[in-house]
Amino acid sequence: QVQLVESGGGLVQAGGSLRLSCAASGRTFSNYAMGWFRRAPGKEREFVAAIHLSGYSTYYTDSVKGRFTISRDNAKNTVYLQMNSLKAEDTAVYYCAARSPVSGTYLGPYPYWGQGTQVTVSS
Repeated sequence: QVQLVESGGGLVQAGGSLRLSCAASGRTFSNYAMGWFRRAPGKEREFVAAIHLSGYSTYYTDSVKGRFTISRDNAKNTVYLQMNSLKAEDTAVYYCAARSPVSGTYLGPYPYWGQGTQVTVSS
């Protein structure tokens, strides 16, 4: 079992930046691929970014490419999402998730999820 706790959300003006963190515990963090997802009001949850075990491979949805950066620190059991040039449409609850890389793809399935952190971008 992997426990995930997100932090770093908040209210920011359009054009601003936030860095989300997700602290993992319970299993060997470096054995898990990690992802960030978000759910905007009235919308389905969507994939945002993912990172493989060592951090060498990263993936992004098109709408955040060039603005968001996913990274991980395996020594700190933490994955990050640096969000720059934020837009009103980035407003959502952001979730981190973990999966074994044995099966599936960077899109999932992810059996382990955090509770989410709210990001609100004012225009």
